[in-house]
Amino acid sequence: MAVVYGLGDIVTLKKPHACGENRWCIIRMGMDIRVKCTKCDHSVLIPRQRFDRVIRKVLVQGERQEGTHDGN
Repeated sequence: MAVVYGLGDIVTLKKPHACGENRWCIIRMGMDIRVKCTKCDHSVLIPRQRFDRVIRKVLVQGERQEGTHDGN
C-alpha cells in the first residue's frame, strides 16, 4: 500500500539527514519533490519515483485542500 502524502506534510524517510534529523517537510510537489530538513532547514530535490521508494510514513499532515495529491 502506498503512503499518501501532500504539500506541507512532515514525513520520515529511509535514511536521516547528515545533521541527524529524520523529519522532513514537503515544500514543493511536481515531477520532483522538494523536502526541507526540520532541524537545519537544508532542502533537497528528490525525483518522485525515488521519493515514493524512500518515504516511510507521514508524521504530521499539512493542511489539505480539496483536489490535492492522491498518492500517485
